[in-house]
Amino acid sequence: MAAQFGIRLRKGAAATAVTAAVMAAVAGSQAPGPVRDLRDNASRSAESAEKAPPSDDHYYTDLPPIRPGDPQSSHDLPGTPKPGGKADPAEAQAGIPATVLAAYKKAEAELARTRGACKLPWQLLAAIGKVESGHAQGGKVDANGTTIGTIPGPPLNGQGFALIKDTDNGRYDGDKTYDRAVGPMQFIPSTWAFAGRDGNGDGIEDPDNVFDAALAAGYYLCGDGRDLGTSDGMRAAILSYNHSSEYLATVLTWYDFYRDGAHEVPDGTGPLPSRPSHPRTPSGTPSSPGASVPPSTPPSVRPATPPAHSASPTAPPSSTPPATKPPTRPAPPSEPPTTPPAPPTGPKPPAERVTALTKTGPATLATLTGLDFDVRPAVRALDHEGKPVAGLKVTFGLVGATDARFSGAKSVVVTTNAQGTATAPTLTAGKTAGKFTVRASLATGRPGPVYFSATVTEPAADALKPVDDKATFEAKAGDTFEKSPDLRASLGGKSVAGVRTTVAVLDEDGKELAEDTGPYVLDAAKAKTRALTLLSDKNGVLHLPNLHAGDQPGTYVLRFTAGKATADVELTVTDPKAEEPGEGGSASPEPGTGSGSPAA
Repeated sequence: MAAQFGIRLRKGAAATAVTAAVMAAVAGSQAPGPVRDLRDNASRSAESAEKAPPSDDHYYTDLPPIRPGDPQSSHDLPGTPKPGGKADPAEAQAGIPATVLAAYKKAEAELARTRGACKLPWQLLAAIGKVESGHAQGGKVDANGTTIGTIPGPPLNGQGFALIKDTDNGRYDGDKTYDRAVGPMQFIPSTWAFAGRDGNGDGIEDPDNVFDAALAAGYYLCGDGRDLGTSDGMRAAILSYNHSSEYLATVLTWYDFYRDGAHEVPDGTGPLPSRPSHPRTPSGTPSSPGASVPPSTPPSVRPATPPAHSASPTAPPSSTPPATKPPTRPAPPSEPPTTPPAPPTGPKPPAERVTALTKTGPATLATLTGLDFDVRPAVRALDHEGKPVAGLKVTFGLVGATDARFSGAKSVVVTTNAQGTATAPTLTAGKTAGKFTVRASLATGRPGPVYFSATVTEPAADALKPVDDKATFEAKAGDTFEKSPDLRASLGGKSVAGVRTTVAVLDEDGKELAEDTGPYVLDAAKAKTRALTLLSDKNGVLHLPNLHAGDQPGTYVLRFTAGKATADVELTVTDPKAEEPGEGGSASPEPGTGSGSPAA
């Protein structure tokens, strides 16, 4: 496939010109504020790297083949279909595994509902999914969209990649020394901790699940208020995922390819890419030992590709040192100056003109866990005459223990506009309730910082009720319940989204079970558990993952608890060896009956 693309570039002059223009345009691209600002502060220590990007520099560089009928194509290209010949390679590469394609389109629909202004196209998710993992390695996923096996990236040990020490104790990536990107969209565990989403409604945020990963990637790309319907917004979104011009060009090529046409193929039969990128030492990482990528880096630690040919800043040393003249002492002035030199004239730099930094909106911010703050922090810079000061850089940073983020970043830099106003990007609450502070400050420190108080609270419920109050839940030991109990959280009779609810499996008396006894579910690490936490969806419904019956017959209680609201659901596990009436074997005739004859 790569060879065919190379021939296309040589034989299609227009294609060559377009590709060269794209590469020239993107080579000098800058990432959005969070990326650029964090790279400027790359000397922060590894201990401060509490949030790391979800990708490394390991991705596939294969490009799509041309399609028959493309005006830039040549009919003698290897693999080009001829009458009665083999199938079109472009048609094969346009195939996307069914479950993976469904995940991309489901994420597009969800973002259209919650982030309509973003205009996220599913083809962009498909392009990134192709480049990051080959659509989950050709669609090797189960019926729920979870990959069969893991898709770990290389260890981020500073050897050709960024240095990101383990943040999840190996929970997602299996590595307790260094972090690795995981899953079909290649998220780093520390980023998944705050960016993860539940895309298939099973109550679990799993980076190995293509529905969860696609939705999380969609929200990430739509961060910072981006409009992907514009070329600038599209480029900024892709660069936020991976700040590399090579990556940008590769993703855009696949994006255009899928826009021209894509079709569904069975899971596990998708075409597999073959050319991974060559890792480079990130230019944004410091050279001192033990240094690491700074905190809150958006989804990619991959820097922009360095130019292939760069001139040396100075001429190479010559073997013969240049001749030098001894310095001469300047002659003293004949007469001392009679007047002091005139002070410099012209406008002062913006940083020297500003005398006031004020809030332009409310000083208090509030929202619920997992939701955006309705108000974006904003300040205005004024000079001594009360006139706005434009072109001034304002840093918005989060102070205190919080997992809220500005599109994945803990601090961003915004430049004041013509009205002297700097408005922070959308601030999104994390999963943890609490209070923290947003600080807006100038690099000079004068005038002093402006503070906004922020509060994140958890949604509350006063009732938990089964969605189907007539349903019964019974399974044979060793099997899985055909369906799991769904409950609805409500407050004052209205459904409430985002209600944190604990679920526990108890014995019929409401007591804790002995180890390895009774029904269970699998957590994100595929380990058995009888205690987990769920969040109600947009309709207030709590969806329990697949419920396994366990090996011990008996009656059990599934207890849901959200604050003061509780609900119990009875589970029955039957013995598969118990013979049911009328099935198999021969039963003793009841008294008064003959062998197969009706009673007298």
